[in-house]
Amino acid sequence: MAKRLIPTLNRVLIEKILPPSKTTAGILLPEKSTKLNTGRVVAVGPGARDKEGKTIPVPFKEGDTVLLPEFGGSQVKLGEKEFHLYRDEDILGTLHE
Repeated sequence: MAKRLIPTLNRVLIEKILPPSKTTAGILLPEKSTKLNTGRVVAVGPGARDKEGKTIPVPFKEGDTVLLPEFGGSQVKLGEKEFHLYRDEDILGTLHE
């Protein structure tokens, strides 16, 4: 049975993107040169509520590539995959090509 996690409130489920450890020619890259904390948004909660009870939507959607802080988030393991849960205000921004 497949599990699907739907975040609550303003939380965002992220699958971290692992940078390549070597080039196509086989040259090993040092860890420092490939360190960019990025991830792909897998699921988004409905959003937080303001004082009047209105929903404040989360500014990210499924499939977005986002820039993550170096520390933070909650690690979640579903099956063999590892994910991270962040609040929407903890995510630094979106990356576009």
